[in-house]
Amino acid sequence: MNAPWNPKTGVGARDAFNAFVCDDETADAVKVVAAELGWAVEKVNKGGLRNAVQTLSVSSSPMVLLVDLSESGDPLNDINALAEVCEPGTIVIAVGMINDVKLYRDLVASGLQDYLLKPLSADAMREAFMHAQVTLQGPKHVEADTSDRPRTTIAVIGTRGGVGASTVASSLAWLSAESQGRSTALLDLDVQFGTGALSFDLEPGRGLTDALENPSRIDGLFIERAMVRVGEKLAVLSAEAPISQPLIADGSALFQLQEEMRNAFETVIVDLPRTVAVQHPHLLSDVNHVVVVTEQTLASTRDAIRLLGFLKANAPHAKVTMVANRVGTNPPPEVARKDFEASIERKLDIVIPLDVKQAVGAAKQGRALAAVANGKVGGAFSALAVQLAGEIAAEVEAKTLMSKVRSLLPQKGTAKASGKK
Repeated sequence: MNAPWNPKTGVGARDAFNAFVCDDETADAVKVVAAELGWAVEKVNKGGLRNAVQTLSVSSSPMVLLVDLSESGDPLNDINALAEVCEPGTIVIAVGMINDVKLYRDLVASGLQDYLLKPLSADAMREAFMHAQVTLQGPKHVEADTSDRPRTTIAVIGTRGGVGASTVASSLAWLSAESQGRSTALLDLDVQFGTGALSFDLEPGRGLTDALENPSRIDGLFIERAMVRVGEKLAVLSAEAPISQPLIADGSALFQLQEEMRNAFETVIVDLPRTVAVQHPHLLSDVNHVVVVTEQTLASTRDAIRLLGFLKANAPHAKVTMVANRVGTNPPPEVARKDFEASIERKLDIVIPLDVKQAVGAAKQGRALAAVANGKVGGAFSALAVQLAGEIAAEVEAKTLMSKVRSLLPQKGTAKASGKK
């Protein structure tokens, strides 16, 4: 269940939805929501889990399957029996009468997407079905390390909240996917207030919160199911977790998440809040590039100096690109460019002009700013993407050169053999 779905395998023979329930009340509730989603209500069958196993053992399993566990004496074993007859890619949602957190966790760990309590709530069922649809539309499976193209991880960090780091991150992700044709993931680590999915007019889903709550589940398959797809080359992992519920106890889950995403995508853009970076500096250990987004204000000048010092100590291997965002001319910046650069003791690499009209237009369209920007704003984003792409190419060239040099050096075994002759 929930294995990678190969769209070339038996698509025509598979139903979009099937349900196997134990009672008329549940059947009626499921039919109402199924009809709303355009699914055939005649696919709601009686018989519960036992009938589901018998039926699916001799027929194709649907894309979304709802099963009723009310008559099951051993739900976990019965679900395992169902898994044996389900084709890869089937998303299974269970309903039942037992209100037990441990059972819920065990069922989800065994491969179920969700477990709903009876009597069924229309809202809960609708949410579960829509989550299933989002999962089906997720990024297609990418085998790790099958591409010759270089893989890179880019962290985008703002010197302060509100400087536009998330806008830059979503734009870089869009440019990587659309302009450079690279399979790209945008990972938004602001789990309570992140805008990664919102930037593309998407629902964030529960993948990121599930990963933080259950780190042991993080693997390539989990990444496939959790991410929300923007286009053929771009997917987003974001969240809108409850603000009263702290989720990041330590950075181990986030680090593992980054590793799996790096294996699955050519480019990973991490929208990394500065507070998360400071609390969990090991998240920067495998980052190739850091884009520091700032405004030309006194407070941002101070924080840019502190952040650059932090990066020098904790990510000396990463190449740092300084981006001044929302730089206007009327009124001029609080701190002039010359003074800002003198204070941080380095040049600004990219300056993105302030253009309220284009920013509002992008927000209304639910698109990344770089996707709609033109003129100086569009040029600045393109220059940033080109600069990062050039650095990636330079890294690849350097690694290739080192490999060639090593291949020309005599091997230890060869040297010993030559000495014996």
